[in-house]
Amino acid sequence: MGTYTLKIWNKINVFIKKYQLINKKQKILLAVSGGPDSMAMLHYFDKVGKYNFAVFHLNHKIRKESDYDEKLVRDYCKKNSIEFASVKINIPALLDKFNDNLENLARKKRYEYFLKYAKEYKCSLVATAHNLDEHIETILLNLIRGTNLKGLCGIPVKRKLSDKIYVVRPMMCLKKEEIINYLKENNIKYVVDRTNYDVSYTRNWIRLKIIPMIEEKQPNFGMHLIKISSDLEKLLKNKGSNLK
Repeated sequence: MGTYTLKIWNKINVFIKKYQLINKKQKILLAVSGGPDSMAMLHYFDKVGKYNFAVFHLNHKIRKESDYDEKLVRDYCKKNSIEFASVKINIPALLDKFNDNLENLARKKRYEYFLKYAKEYKCSLVATAHNLDEHIETILLNLIRGTNLKGLCGIPVKRKLSDKIYVVRPMMCLKKEEIINYLKENNIKYVVDRTNYDVSYTRNWIRLKIIPMIEEKQPNFGMHLIKISSDLEKLLKNKGSNLK
């Protein structure tokens, strides 16, 4: 493995240990979409070789490339003898029935299936590949939309999905640029969701327009936001859930 890859592995290892996300006795369901973040996560768990895991892919049928996304993940798992399951669900066709927006309904269905397949594969953890940039975006998104103090903590590193199953986010120590460089060094294929560049979605607008504009004046803005959110999370834990 290259020097950069080992550096990234060490960063993830330290992060997992710091937040006590995973122990070797636990089986993990990796949520892999085929995008850069989740393919980097899959490669890490596959090559580090110290964890018991299975892979789950949800084909939302939102994009015409959805079947290719599924095939990419399936082929990787087949080539590397990894336990794999996938489900196809036509989210756009369900919008009228559930009276919801596309993004929110897709998220609800993802976590619904994560729980179902975590139970089926006897996994006590579900790992999603949220990265550090998404954490920053979420804090800003919640601030713009209006939120309580908990919302300003951004994406939790670990949270309960059910009484016995937790969601963990081992990639949240990495910025997107680090993940792309990791994929390049290891020649890992991934898909790019073109909807991520549509600024009519508020999150994309924040990522592509607002954050770069702020960082022109204050390059460390993102890390300052992370520090504030981390301090706030500690304060909320110390003071208890009654603090709003």
